[in-house]
Amino acid sequence: MAGNESARRVVVGVDGSPSSHAALRWAIGYAQLIGGRVDAVGAWEVPMMYGWSAPPVDTALDEDVSRRKFQQELDQVLGDGQPVEVRRELILGNPADVLIEASRGAEILVVGSRGHGTFARALLGSVSQHCAAHASCPVVIVRPD
Repeated sequence: MAGNESARRVVVGVDGSPSSHAALRWAIGYAQLIGGRVDAVGAWEVPMMYGWSAPPVDTALDEDVSRRKFQQELDQVLGDGQPVEVRRELILGNPADVLIEASRGAEILVVGSRGHGTFARALLGSVSQHCAAHASCPVVIVRPD
């Protein structure tokens, strides 16, 4: 199925949380059922300190670290040999906005119920709620295993 641009797309948000790992596994199973592919999408943001908008460190370094963590996480969850094609994409931006944009034209968007956001305790589930309210395709919210 590699390289099949006409395959039905299942977009899944990946952020390192247990519920995003469960969402990735769910997305793979669903894509297998519908003969589709999985677009595993992560988002990274420039760190903000004390409301100051200037980046405190080199953004290229932040991006490199984010990409390595993203790849390692996917390798850990996916293991060897997948029943469907899994495309990996890490995008700079707000996680909810990145996922909504990535899901345009998708069959479905899959997100975890609780992620690893900057303010995880205060905004628990805010990305999944925002996606459910604003995505242009059906959204499945998966709890951790």
